[in-house]
Amino acid sequence: MVAWCQVAESPEDVVVATNHGLWLPSAVDRLGWHEIHKAAWSGRELRITPAETAVERDGYTVLVDGPVVSFLLLEPGELPDQVRARVTRSVAYTSHHSLPAGAVRVVGRRVPGRNGLSWAVRYDSGTPVDADEVLAATDELVGAARSATEAVD
Repeated sequence: MVAWCQVAESPEDVVVATNHGLWLPSAVDRLGWHEIHKAAWSGRELRITPAETAVERDGYTVLVDGPVVSFLLLEPGELPDQVRARVTRSVAYTSHHSLPAGAVRVVGRRVPGRNGLSWAVRYDSGTPVDADEVLAATDELVGAARSATEAVD
């Protein structure tokens, strides 16, 4: 355990940060650091946006935002800083690209206990994700990112 905090609305519930991820009161399992799209701290409230798998493709995953969960933390201690640092540290590569229609973010993330990077993409809103030209361009972008990071991967 790296840091933890009681949830104000329900003091028997806690949010716990470990080396491998974040345990949330509402979750049966932990969220790995690589499974968190966004983490925001308002000074009192921790908001977590988990990633959800939309599609598995050859060599990468298409992700979308999962439902945001938030927790009021009155005595947060180091928890918000640890969450931010560990989510940020999980990102080894990120790049945003325009596509023939729309845009995509390509991300390579470190996964605790696994060698190499886990590759994913997240399309901008309104991007026609199943269009042939978008699929081809995305495959090419992920391939180029993987090649560029082979020493890291």
